[in-house]
Amino acid sequence: MVTHVPAEAQGDERGALLSFIEEQRGGIRRALLGLTDEQAASRPSASELSLAGLLKHCAEVEQSWIARAKQEPPAMQRDQSNWHETFQLVGDETVASQLAYWEQVAAETEKFIRSVPSLDDTVPLPVAPWFPEGSVSMRWICLHLIRETARHAGHADIVRESLDGKTAFALVALEQGA
Repeated sequence: MVTHVPAEAQGDERGALLSFIEEQRGGIRRALLGLTDEQAASRPSASELSLAGLLKHCAEVEQSWIARAKQEPPAMQRDQSNWHETFQLVGDETVASQLAYWEQVAAETEKFIRSVPSLDDTVPLPVAPWFPEGSVSMRWICLHLIRETARHAGHADIVRESLDGKTAFALVALEQGA
């Protein structure tokens, strides 16, 4: 079983971009199906990545890009002193709380992208080694979110399979009740 963005669901370019972002979010959410917070926080592969950390990171990154697109500061300020916390649950954070947060972020992403006058509109970026120089368009931000989330959905596939042997196909079937 595979997942696809249905052609009719795309509508226009904005709809297509938002649908592809959502498709990749689904890969990360599915990787968490049926796991406890402890399992989701574990690091069963050679990587330092956990499923809970990937979830939190993707939610934070998406929120920060949309905040920048709005020319607002990100909700969570990250620098070298606390960057590692974007990949782990801290304090009273849980998988459920991060899933709920990401759902809010996703709704805000959709609302904002649908509201911008043009996907060609640009926003300046701060100077940092992890940002391209200058400005980027709203289209670029959407494409970047697809790329970022897809990359980490692939990581999530590997971590989940290392954890209990479940593959992406098995998780799609589980999600669909098959």
